[in-house]
Amino acid sequence: MTKRSWITPSWLILLLDLGCSIIAMSLAFLLRLNFNLEDFSHYPMQDIVVVVVSVNLLVSLIFRTYTGIVRYTSMADIGRISCLSLISAVIYYYVNVAALYYSKENMFPLSVIAINFFISTFFLLSYRLFVKWAFRYYARYGTMNKTKAVIYNAGHSGLMVREAINNDIEGNIKVCAFLDDKLTRTGKRLEGLPICSTSKSSLERLVKQEKIKLLIVAEEALESWQLNNLVDTCISLNIRVQKVLPVNKWINAGWSSSQLQDIKIEDLLDRSVISINNEQVSREAKGKAILVTGAAGSIGSELVRQLIKLSPSVIILCDKAESPLHELEVDIMELSPTVPIVPYIADICDRTRMQQLFEVYEPTVVYHAAAYKHVPMMEKNPSVAVLNNVLGTKILAELAVEFNVEKFVMVSTDKAVNPTNVMGASKRIAEIFTQSYNHHVNRQFKKTGPVFGNPPTRFITTRFGNVLGSNGSVIPRFKQQLEKGGPLTVTHPEITRYFMTIPEACQLVLEAGAMGQGGEIFVFDMGKPVRIAELAHKMIRMSGKEPGKDIQVVYTGLRPGEKLYEELLNNAENTVSTYHEKIMIARVREYDFVEVNNNIDKLIAAARKHYITPTVTLMKQLVPEFISKNSAYEQLDKDKIKL
Repeated sequence: MTKRSWITPSWLILLLDLGCSIIAMSLAFLLRLNFNLEDFSHYPMQDIVVVVVSVNLLVSLIFRTYTGIVRYTSMADIGRISCLSLISAVIYYYVNVAALYYSKENMFPLSVIAINFFISTFFLLSYRLFVKWAFRYYARYGTMNKTKAVIYNAGHSGLMVREAINNDIEGNIKVCAFLDDKLTRTGKRLEGLPICSTSKSSLERLVKQEKIKLLIVAEEALESWQLNNLVDTCISLNIRVQKVLPVNKWINAGWSSSQLQDIKIEDLLDRSVISINNEQVSREAKGKAILVTGAAGSIGSELVRQLIKLSPSVIILCDKAESPLHELEVDIMELSPTVPIVPYIADICDRTRMQQLFEVYEPTVVYHAAAYKHVPMMEKNPSVAVLNNVLGTKILAELAVEFNVEKFVMVSTDKAVNPTNVMGASKRIAEIFTQSYNHHVNRQFKKTGPVFGNPPTRFITTRFGNVLGSNGSVIPRFKQQLEKGGPLTVTHPEITRYFMTIPEACQLVLEAGAMGQGGEIFVFDMGKPVRIAELAHKMIRMSGKEPGKDIQVVYTGLRPGEKLYEELLNNAENTVSTYHEKIMIARVREYDFVEVNNNIDKLIAAARKHYITPTVTLMKQLVPEFISKNSAYEQLDKDKIKL
């Protein structure tokens, strides 16, 4: 049920305004006549009252000064009231001129008109401002259980947020101070509230004196390191941190508590923005037919959203998940209704279905993001991992060459480096196949010359770590566990992971695809690794709870195939820099395509029969650095050592 607050009816405001006008005119005459009541008989007071009421009623109706909500009186209202008093004074003057001309009566002496202007304006504004002050006083002191808050940003945005919160009578926040990093502002006051520095001592003083419980970030362009420092300080002082949506998103709709959002852990992870060569990326996509496999997934859907901005001729959205693909289609049609999109439900392991796609839509560029990625799940189902991640990639790569695709960009993972699990090994085998296949078709091209005048397909691999917020990743899982009251489950106290945002990862995939000439494995600067246990503790504190007291962190042990530390390169690899400081090319050893292809065919044959041990054994033969960890397949490594 929606709460309703009392708003004074417009007709009552109009009556009050008319009453103020009559009183103001009476006081003007009293002051003019030195409070000599006998002199009143020299003026037609009844006629004067009728004129005052008529004039003010007419001008009020024109300027609609009675329609505003009194408690929200603004500078615009003050301007209208001042205009009302000024125009009324002008009308009184001409009424007096007419009265002198026709009846020889001096109804409104000039001195009375001048005095009345100031008194009338004062009365009309005073009662409005008094009501506004009374409501603000009630808002600040009338409710004792309000959350006391400080606003970070003593500039325009912070001031607007403070005004909005103060005007929200039903809100439960009381703003007590502003915070700002600028030395020119600290120590001063803004609308009666102190502007304090962001130092810990300053916040400690506010907590002690004002009992601050909430910090509202009203700064739209705040660096991640600044936000981290604020959050760390606030967590240590048990202050909740929330950010307000950009002012332009709520200023027209009005303020509500929903404009405040908790700081997300994604906001705090120190990921500097990577600049992208948009012109080169745009040239690679503009006017071309583009196929995205795994289009309904986290990476695939963001790739589609970024590609749609580059004006391709058509984007084929290939996925076997019906509902997510339908949702993506609806979103993309709303985002860019002018670019044709084709939702194509298919399993990439179905060669006939995929061949039909290439025949009908003739894609020029393929972004291959379809893959099974969950480590424990693939450890239990190795044959399915091989069929989807290896066979699916092989089918797509062969069709890409057959149908003269210009570029084939594969999304890989850091788990392919020195793999300790089936999933990582399957992605490494897919890397080996596409890279060796690239060299093979290039050699064939040089031997036999151009086929139909087209150069061979260029195969490019991108390799990066975990993405924030992807389906099934650690941060969404922690959020779900927090909502249930815990505990938060971490596999090991020392486990670390690299993170990047989904948009950033997809920008890098597009950039690598644009710069790649074929055969490269691109690796990205992932920043510093993050300890998952620290991440869990920070998320608990950010939710206003205490780790170990309100919500527990439970260590469950490493899952099958899981590493403590992820790597981007194996021991035998090094990197070559590119024109982009955060994008490098991994130098990996080359494989003979004929040998690789034969071994992969044997692997796929075993996987088709769903033979578990033979499948994993063949994977280890293809990828000698594949050493299982915390897995049932560790025995295979021991047997290999004995042999």
